Amino acid sequence: MDFQPTQDQRDLRAGVRGLLEGRYGREALRAAVDAAADAGAGAGAGGGTAVDRGLWRELGGAGFFALRLPESEGGVGLGLPEAVLVFEEAGRALVPGPLVATHLAAGVVPGAAEGTAVVTAFDLAGDLVAYLGEADAVLGAAVLPVGEPVRAADPLTPLHRVGRPGGADAAAHGSGYGFACGSAYVSEGALLTAALQVGSALRTVELAVRYAGEREQFGQPIGAFQAVKHLCAQMLVRAEVARTAVYAAAVTGDPGEAAGAKLLADEAAVRNARDCLQVHGGMGFTWEADVHLHLKRAWVRAEQWRTAAEAEELLAAELLDSAG
Repeated sequence: MDFQPTQDQRDLRAGVRGLLEGRYGREALRAAVDAAADAGAGAGAGGGTAVDRGLWRELGGAGFFALRLPESEGGVGLGLPEAVLVFEEAGRALVPGPLVATHLAAGVVPGAAEGTAVVTAFDLAGDLVAYLGEADAVLGAAVLPVGEPVRAADPLTPLHRVGRPGGADAAAHGSGYGFACGSAYVSEGALLTAALQVGSALRTVELAVRYAGEREQFGQPIGAFQAVKHLCAQMLVRAEVARTAVYAAAVTGDPGEAAGAKLLADEAAVRNARDCLQVHGGMGFTWEADVHLHLKRAWVRAEQWRTAAEAEELLAAELLDSAG
């Protein structure tokens, strides 16, 4: 049995990477970060605009959001294995916006499939919703709720505090989205978020290796030193193990495997960003370096759709069921 991506899947991934490199490369990313920082300083928390509506429509036109929608309904007609490939590329490029929620809303919320609507979700624990100020709809909500802007760690993930669906009872049900709509999409949302995390983890490997080859100390690149080699090697192992888990879960569609993939991908994204910062040394702490953007986004994604604690509980329950 061959588990390697098919030629069509490789072409799909290359096409999405080419689109994002041309439309949302590093210059566009840094411009968005600086604009969000300036707007936040001038208007307080939530004052910036993170979602590029033009890019959103281009993604919709390329089939990003309608990828798994049947062709009979105007979609591309592909599956989860293809979806995780394109989400991996979006994570690599740090594309901001509620990509997962809008993808899940295709065929449910008008305009989501085409990218003319921005759809967010109650995918964070507690009473926080990302991108509420720029959203046209919240998946699972009859009306767009009113929220109070709060400061966020990631400059391109604005947050609002809203009344949680179901009120206080929702606290016992994990994410607000799961309580509002049931768990039908939670597993898929967690898996697609894991794919975003994998893309970020792989990108930080690239950044660390490139910097280790350029930065010189004691007359040679720092990548020649064993301690730096070990850091980079461990980063690659984490990213590849997580990617394998994500691909496997996409093929099987098993909720337990999706939960395990989210656990591994969250760890890979966060720890790789930290190690990448370590390789960069003092440069890694500066605003000009991209490392902090990957770390901050990884922190946020780790809390979306299925947290580590929720994933562990699901896996533990499956183990107990299988033993009984």
